[in-house]
Amino acid sequence: MSLLVTRTDDMDACRALRRAVFIEEQNVPEDLEWDGHDAEAVHMLARLDGQAVGTLRLFLTPPTAKIGRVCVLQPLRGTGVGRALMQAALGLLREQPGIEEAKLGAQMQVLDFYRGLGFDAHGPIYDDAGIPHRDMTLRL
Repeated sequence: MSLLVTRTDDMDACRALRRAVFIEEQNVPEDLEWDGHDAEAVHMLARLDGQAVGTLRLFLTPPTAKIGRVCVLQPLRGTGVGRALMQAALGLLREQPGIEEAKLGAQMQVLDFYRGLGFDAHGPIYDDAGIPHRDMTLRL
């Protein structure tokens, strides 16, 4: 099996993954998922043997980068795809001039996943699209 994570312009693949995970699986309303900000973001795509299996988007606003819409197809969670996707994104961020910190809003059930990557949780739990979240940051 071959896993490849790259920066991508393949918005059809990214949107299909986000539809499957956020809209269909997690019941996020379409108007919240399609927020109109995709054109401003850098997108990453994980492909396993050529098949799109995970994605995320990045907003680069020095000194901080925001990571969002992180998703991996359900059957592949816990296999290392998400970790590889995040490590590739963090590697890209570390190469960006002026980016000193990464931040994200993590669903509560995946806080430990992000802690394992070095992120620290802070602030209160809040609702985003009906799902409890907490902010997390990582100094790069």
